[in-house]
Amino acid sequence: MRLKTKIYLADDSGEKFMGIGVLWLLKAIEEHGSLRKGAAELSISYSKAYGMISSLEKNLGVPVIDRRKGGNEHTGAMLTPFGKEFLALYEEFHSHIKKLCASPYLAFSGTVQQLIDSYRACDKE
Repeated sequence: MRLKTKIYLADDSGEKFMGIGVLWLLKAIEEHGSLRKGAAELSISYSKAYGMISSLEKNLGVPVIDRRKGGNEHTGAMLTPFGKEFLALYEEFHSHIKKLCASPYLAFSGTVQQLIDSYRACDKE
């Protein structure tokens, strides 16, 4: 038995705007310098990736990526200074929450195992 957690941020109406998928997308944009290449790395469409970033920016009220137009390909994107700091903060938050879940889960799983063992012992009698 393993613990799986989903951590995400939602707006006042409950719509998700930040979670592991957006985290991965931000990291891919940072790595590749391109929203299109970041989307391709995650095997999602450009329009879906664009929507994810737009939703994040709308909810935060601050630009997260700088959409560049220039160079040979006339495309590109990079994280804004805010986007870089937000990415680092969210990664730290995400990691911290997962660590906080570990101890209660260990206690829970140990107690569940004892319960299972006690019921199995009763079945043998």
